[in-house]
Amino acid sequence: MITAASESPHFSTRITNGKNVVLADADAASGGGASGFLPHELLEASLASCMNVTLRMYADTHGIPLEAVQTTVTLNRDDPDEAAFEYALHLDGPLTAEQRTRLARAAAACPVKRTLSRRISFSPHES
Repeated sequence: MITAASESPHFSTRITNGKNVVLADADAASGGGASGFLPHELLEASLASCMNVTLRMYADTHGIPLEAVQTTVTLNRDDPDEAAFEYALHLDGPLTAEQRTRLARAAAACPVKRTLSRRISFSPHES
């Protein structure tokens, strides 16, 4: 469970899972202090970090010599009827073309991408 709580100044928000903390805020143009991630950046971060973790786990499990991975994610909201997550993978290590293909397939199957690909609903929960 994630909890978000207002902080000072005005739009600053403390987000925690009970163990770790990250800050979110609005940008200065919107009246925020730009003291943390923008909310849409957290969506991008969720997908990028899931892809990275998934790739490292996949490489370790399958003996693929992946030395490092960097994932870049951008949420394109230009179309009002679609949210398009665009991503790029930068894979380091002595990898064959076949290993790179396998890693790209693994990234595309990460749990957060699978969740975001489903029909999504929202329900208020009383606390």
